[in-house]
Amino acid sequence: MAAQIRKTYLNIETTLIEGGRPASTPLRLIAAAAVVHNPWAGRGFVEDLGPEIRALAPELGALLTAMILEAAGGAAAVEGYGKAAIVGLEGELEHANALIHTLRFGNAYREALGAKTYLAFTSLRGGANTPVMIPLMDKHDAGRRSHYQTIHFAIPDAPAADEIVVALGASTGGRPHHRIGDRYQDLKDLGHDLANPAAV
Repeated sequence: MAAQIRKTYLNIETTLIEGGRPASTPLRLIAAAAVVHNPWAGRGFVEDLGPEIRALAPELGALLTAMILEAAGGAAAVEGYGKAAIVGLEGELEHANALIHTLRFGNAYREALGAKTYLAFTSLRGGANTPVMIPLMDKHDAGRRSHYQTIHFAIPDAPAADEIVVALGASTGGRPHHRIGDRYQDLKDLGHDLANPAAV
């Protein structure tokens, strides 16, 4: 069984100025999506989703990974990553989750990037033009807050009721002018305060 892909979608956002100041390096947020027929739509409640997961998830993971890498200019350019899925109104939320919450999907991307963290994600049910929001985090360090970002886009005619939009996202850096520190500084600060109650 091959995925019935109606269309693919590539979105690239480049930030040149943030907070009124030029970015030292322009930030690119890249999203690659596939609009695929929901293989479970119209079949009633399907108890075992495994056959379709095994057949479709590797194909979708490989396709979207290749699209991201081509747009980014290679794996080394990608610093942050994430994933998302939206299932159309004839499907279950579990159908969206089935195609992205499997190593058969995510490992293609993770291995291509040499990533160490898990893929942040969103999944929801909605109609055509439902906003796709892909949360990102650093591919190596989940506590690096500079790379906490969200890619936001919509496909005007997708998902149809019997479709699923499956997407991967990438960033080529952290937020321009990021200055809120990371979780390790918080832990250090909290540890210091907890060890010295009089300083709280």
